[in-house]
Amino acid sequence: MANLKFARFAWLTLAYTVAVALWGAIVRATGSGAGCGESWPLCNGRLVFGTPALAKVIELAHRSSSGIDGILVVVMAIWAFRGFPKRHPARLGATISLFLLVVEALLGAALVKFGLVVNDPSPARAVVLSIHLANTLALLAAITLTAWWGGGRPRMPSGARAWTSLAGVGVLGITGALSALADTLYPSASLEAGLLQDWNAGASWLVRLRALHPFLALAVAVWVVYYASARVVKARRPAIWVMTLFAAQLAAGAVNLALLTPLAMQVIHLLLADLLWIALVVLCAA
Repeated sequence: MANLKFARFAWLTLAYTVAVALWGAIVRATGSGAGCGESWPLCNGRLVFGTPALAKVIELAHRSSSGIDGILVVVMAIWAFRGFPKRHPARLGATISLFLLVVEALLGAALVKFGLVVNDPSPARAVVLSIHLANTLALLAAITLTAWWGGGRPRMPSGARAWTSLAGVGVLGITGALSALADTLYPSASLEAGLLQDWNAGASWLVRLRALHPFLALAVAVWVVYYASARVVKARRPAIWVMTLFAAQLAAGAVNLALLTPLAMQVIHLLLADLLWIALVVLCAA
């Protein structure tokens, strides 16, 4: 059973969710996570900000956009239950999406309420940030599958290679988020200084993890390209998208490193990562 209007709405919800995730990266990169103090979901106990401080504007804009995203996911879930019969996979996808969105909000609140923002280098921040990123990827996957199934696509078993590919890209995404955190907390004046810092035995574990991220990216890329090429006959379009986006992602990562991770390149790098993840989910489901 297909409902093309529902599928289009779900795809639009997915696009908006990606935009919210990108804005979250801007909050982290600009150190605006404490722009509203420890108040959540309000800003310093108010519905609107009282001063035009940039950090406050950035943080409140992220919270507001997250609230709109919540409304979209709720509408998607209600529509799924009204528009599809019992046991239709679109209902399952929408229910999981709604649950993961609630978890997403709680994790964001935890980062703020426990002060795991701005210049905090604690292991607790890294743990919560990793869980937050994993939940974001799961949310994007759930909305993608909701749109996919809502458009009449069958629910297919993925297989061990598909799950391995998803796990590999998921772990890569988490290490990428931690590397970005290291870039924010421990910036380098030059590429040479950054490389020396990465391999310094006395450096923070976040900085040393940053050094390993490019090598992990290459290893995961080899596996995912192998998986996509094996599926190119049965799912040509998503397979080509996965291979193309991974190549673009590796190139963007190299440019990001060479330019010392400017904000614009961080956003582009994350956008390509999200698009790659979505394409991979579709490839696994196709």
